[in-house]
Amino acid sequence: MNYRDLPCTEALRDTPPADQPSPEIERLCRLLSQASLFNGLGCHDIARFARGVRELKVGRGDILFHRGDTCSGFHFILSGQVKLAFTSAEGNEKVVDILRPGQSFGEAVMFMDKPYVVMAQALTDASLLHIAKQVFFDEMAGDPVFCRKIIAGLAQRLHHLMADVESYSLRSGRERIIGYLLREEEREGDGIANGRVSIRLPTSKGTIASRLNLTQEHFSRILHELTDSGLIEVEGRTIHIPDIGKLRRSLG
Repeated sequence: MNYRDLPCTEALRDTPPADQPSPEIERLCRLLSQASLFNGLGCHDIARFARGVRELKVGRGDILFHRGDTCSGFHFILSGQVKLAFTSAEGNEKVVDILRPGQSFGEAVMFMDKPYVVMAQALTDASLLHIAKQVFFDEMAGDPVFCRKIIAGLAQRLHHLMADVESYSLRSGRERIIGYLLREEEREGDGIANGRVSIRLPTSKGTIASRLNLTQEHFSRILHELTDSGLIEVEGRTIHIPDIGKLRRSLG
């Protein structure tokens, strides 16, 4: 693999009593607490996972895993962006998801005990945590509340997947792009009802086009159409929206 492991588990070898966690364990607890799976858990509870955690630093373009690789756990993104994609022998690629800080990936494959069916590649320099599946399974065995949180998270992923299928099947390319821009504004903006806003696309237009199941040419053509209609203004990877309310209403 191309990623570089940080030597973050060294301090765990001489772990002090449970009521006196080491500075390294406390640091890992703070990092893990950013994951929704660990919401509501104290440092003492989160510390049980520390023995199975590796901190990873990856550079832009680094491959975290290929399709067919064995899954030994799941990843949680601390900073940067990662794409999940299908690839063909001819080099064609279909982006399945673009993941950002606070998101995790690999849980479903981990539970199925199957090889990865997609590849994961860093779109930017990134920091991640890798949580070993055996430690995860050990903790699940004795904590039904934690199990329910895992099930809820996987159910949410399934709901997201079904929404994607609906979008690809029933919505035009124009509707998909406008919907994407509105979601980006909600994610990064102030949620205003009307007025001018600007959105910085998180990655290349080609990657976003693939994520929306569009060719890059089709994606660019729709951006030109939206520009000609006065709904957006394109400046590199920055999209200016003169009136977010008007763009929202254009979806009908």
